[in-house]
Amino acid sequence: MKTFEWTVIGTDIGPLFLAATGEGLVSVVFHASPAVRDRAVGQLAGRLGAEPLEDATSRLAEPIRQLQAYFAGTLHDFALPLDWSLSAGFNRQVLRELLAGVEYGTVVGYGDLAARVGQPGAAQAVGAAMGSNPLPVVVPCHRVVETDGGLGGFGGGLETKRQLLALEGVLPQPLF
Repeated sequence: MKTFEWTVIGTDIGPLFLAATGEGLVSVVFHASPAVRDRAVGQLAGRLGAEPLEDATSRLAEPIRQLQAYFAGTLHDFALPLDWSLSAGFNRQVLRELLAGVEYGTVVGYGDLAARVGQPGAAQAVGAAMGSNPLPVVVPCHRVVETDGGLGGFGGGLETKRQLLALEGVLPQPLF
């Protein structure tokens, strides 16, 4: 039987649910209250056809270490094996381009990202790909913004997106 390990860690943006398979990190979920966590575990078990291992951390030790370093401001590039099994097709193509081509402290427009994957008219589809990102923060969908300078949407909420962009120096830190 296939398994995945999961845990919840505290971060500056609230609790994050993390899950990893033998292939690598497979899921990051924002605002991991007990209800969100339980729903994430159930959905992953079904989608992966795998048994969850609660608070097992052998596969998660390095993702936890790197996320802690990221939130401390000392890590700018994640170097983790990723399990892409929750993403496919155009969405996976866009997410991989985002990961490879949009560096820490920079942003890209939805339309620009669409053009980078050879689909210049697919800005809305890029938005949908960002919304389906199973690995936010590590695959930095918070770095995708509207062409006119607006933040756009964000599955973790706009305040979380602001906090991540402020951490990376793209936006100013709040005064209060």
